[in-house]
Amino acid sequence: MSSKNINQILSRNIEILEATRPLFINISADGFIQEYLADFPTAEVTCYNTHFEDYAKYKSHAKLSATFSAHYQSTQTHDLVVIAFPKSKAELNFTLAMVAHATSEETNILIVGDNKSGIKSIDKLTKNTLISCNKVDSARHCLLLIAKLTPQTSPFVLDEWYEYYDVSIDGIELKIAALPGVFSQKGLDKGTKVLLENLPQISGSNILDFGCGAGVIASFVGKRYPNLSLNLLDVSALAIASSKKTLSINNLQGQVFASNSLSELKDKYSTVISNPPFHQGVKTNYQATETFLQGIKQYLNAKGEVIVVANNFLQYEPIMKSSIGKTKKLMSEQGFTIYQSNA
Repeated sequence: MSSKNINQILSRNIEILEATRPLFINISADGFIQEYLADFPTAEVTCYNTHFEDYAKYKSHAKLSATFSAHYQSTQTHDLVVIAFPKSKAELNFTLAMVAHATSEETNILIVGDNKSGIKSIDKLTKNTLISCNKVDSARHCLLLIAKLTPQTSPFVLDEWYEYYDVSIDGIELKIAALPGVFSQKGLDKGTKVLLENLPQISGSNILDFGCGAGVIASFVGKRYPNLSLNLLDVSALAIASSKKTLSINNLQGQVFASNSLSELKDKYSTVISNPPFHQGVKTNYQATETFLQGIKQYLNAKGEVIVVANNFLQYEPIMKSSIGKTKKLMSEQGFTIYQSNA
């Protein structure tokens, strides 16, 4: 039985999901796809996820094709596309444009989302990308819609979807590139700005930017300390692509990789820096950051350090003290606090 509300509303409308080659986009790996395959065992199911945790659960499933990337590419035509309404409204039109090449005029587009996600404004949001968008069902505080794609007149080009902005702090100039759905896509967020303006001296050989987003922190550190090895981690394929682009346009090099919190870490680092995520979808979620703070010590070099900026109301200091070591507040400003822990 599906645990997510949006998957439960899909389950209760399973009869309209029958298809030969369905494409499921960012549908949580909570059991729904297994239910779908049980009902439609001959379907050639593709699950495309930009969230690494869900992709990791799907990729070992023998009866479906799993894809994790910032850009879905396929040579087949899907007769059904099911999309979980994204937390960023801009990401929806990005997704629709991206999958257009793999659809036909007959392809049904189903969009499902929590009522609080912004899905009720879909008519205005998709006036240039969807036609005949109609409600199928409303349940579990969610909405299920069916539509057709407006025919696309030009091919999808990923580079055309980046937003660019400049960052200038303490004499360091950066250009940032970010795709729809990436944290602070249109400008530097306040927490990261506070962190970079008050960043302590960094020593050692390498850093890890945990939850790198568009790669702002690692790029800033790379400019200030050109001899440091840069490593960037995020759970989002869109963030991974954005960080790679940001490094490239700033003439920096680094290892950028996907991980569900610490799942893919293998190396040890001198310094781990983060403006960690604490908000997922329409509900506040601290678990990813708590898991990170509780487990990061094993990936620190001797005398390694962790530097975190967080909203003042987030109680990360006790976790850092108990899980990493001696912890101090470096400063508090504009509703944010910078913490530093030493192993």
